[in-house]
Amino acid sequence: MAIHFRTRIRFPDHSNHKPSGYFFFISRFISKSLSESTYDPPFSPVSKLQKAKKKKEKAHGGNSNSNENPTLPLKSYLPFDFFYSYSETNPLVSPIGYRESPKFSPFGPGRLDRKWTGTSAPSAVEVNINEVLEERKRILGDPLLDEEVAELVEQYRHSDCSRQINLGKGGVTHNMLDDIHNHWKRAEAVRIKCLGVPTLDMDNICFHLEDKSGGKIIYRHINILLLYRGRNYDPKNRPAIPLMLWKPYAPIYPKLVKNVADDLSFDETKEMRSRGLNSPPLMKLTRNGVYVNVVDRVREAFKFEEVVRLDCTHVGSSDCKQIGVKLRDLVPCVPILFKNEQIILWRGKKDHEEDMNS
Repeated sequence: MAIHFRTRIRFPDHSNHKPSGYFFFISRFISKSLSESTYDPPFSPVSKLQKAKKKKEKAHGGNSNSNENPTLPLKSYLPFDFFYSYSETNPLVSPIGYRESPKFSPFGPGRLDRKWTGTSAPSAVEVNINEVLEERKRILGDPLLDEEVAELVEQYRHSDCSRQINLGKGGVTHNMLDDIHNHWKRAEAVRIKCLGVPTLDMDNICFHLEDKSGGKIIYRHINILLLYRGRNYDPKNRPAIPLMLWKPYAPIYPKLVKNVADDLSFDETKEMRSRGLNSPPLMKLTRNGVYVNVVDRVREAFKFEEVVRLDCTHVGSSDCKQIGVKLRDLVPCVPILFKNEQIILWRGKKDHEEDMNS
């Protein structure tokens, strides 16, 4: 028979006891002596305030009128016209109207010495192409060796790379140039991941990236690019790139699809459209996908078919029209219908007759 003994230990209850006057005297004396003394421990609020004041004085140069900026309007000696998007804009096609007045510059009122025309900010300085090419060649320096290229590719090719810029449906935008130079401050190369409509023409993206940034593409795999800054690149002497404060409204361009296609009658155009809608889709495109092989697939299909349908469900009507414009120029072909996110393309009568004769 086991007998268990339980003992209770009671501690004295001091909750109702008030601290003595001696305790209050000691605590007030310590706090008063620390606050009034010159001793300031690290990471204290007083030291943070003093450091913040010093930083503000250095930033403003000791001038109390910090709101005044004498550097406006900004001046940039970049040898090209400023567009919102360089790869997705065709300067040869002039708009027929504007959704906003051209006087509203996306760079802000009075912030840039270039006049905004509604689509671009033209350069007012005459450019010497030979001097620009020589300066770019000097910055790039000697070509990289195969070992150096392989080392950079291994360093930046992974998907978790911190030096990455995502290129979307806007293509090579103006503000992206500033992002590239910001990465080049601390890294020799930057990784660019391309998605959406611009991937239909990767050669165009590569050209504008090299032409506008002055770098060199040393690696290209499907939609992944590696842009190298050059051996003699100096971050302190980087070009001045004024930023666009907002995205300008797209102007109004001529109608893409005509009621009656060229070289066809009204009944023939109607018959082509119905045939295309009832035909099986050649491809199904996804939103913000990679469209690298779309042009080749459409060209191959036109060898056997006269009308091709592309299923662009959930892609968006604006992206569908941009895809149609790109395919019209790259394949080439004639877009004859955009309906319910379906693109109907006709290869054209001239191409058909040439194939038949050959």
